[in-house]
Amino acid sequence: MRAWYPLIAAVTLSLATAAYGAPADPAPKILAVMQQAAADWNRGDLAAFARSYKNAPDILFIGSSVSRGYAQMLAAYRAHYANRAQMGRLSFSRLEVQPLDARFATVTGRYHLQRTRAGGGDADGYFLLVFEKTAQGWKIVRDDSTALPRPGPHETGH
Repeated sequence: MRAWYPLIAAVTLSLATAAYGAPADPAPKILAVMQQAAADWNRGDLAAFARSYKNAPDILFIGSSVSRGYAQMLAAYRAHYANRAQMGRLSFSRLEVQPLDARFATVTGRYHLQRTRAGGGDADGYFLLVFEKTAQGWKIVRDDSTALPRPGPHETGH
């Protein structure tokens, strides 16, 4: 009878997976959120860009300072990127989605802002985002972004 236990366990697992469905890979949906956020940014629409974040007072943004809350995050973006020249063109690269469980996942990657000198010059950095699956879809609840140092003026050797 014990020889049947592995077979019974396998059939039970298969039936449970068929009945409840295997957890869906969140990567395609999260990457779609990231693509939409970049498209919104590149249109100059900060309000639409901010919709990639969960609209809640407890979201956390870590950059050159730490801020908490959706309203504060949006106000900081509006202060730092007050016009199209300062916003530039946003792109993401090296994106890696790591599911933590059915409700949370992390995304790591690089960002690049292509801007004119008048807009502040190009900016690059890394980020770690925590996404939460909400009733409104996957939303950012933690954003830890680190800007890379800007290159200094070229030395002339004199």
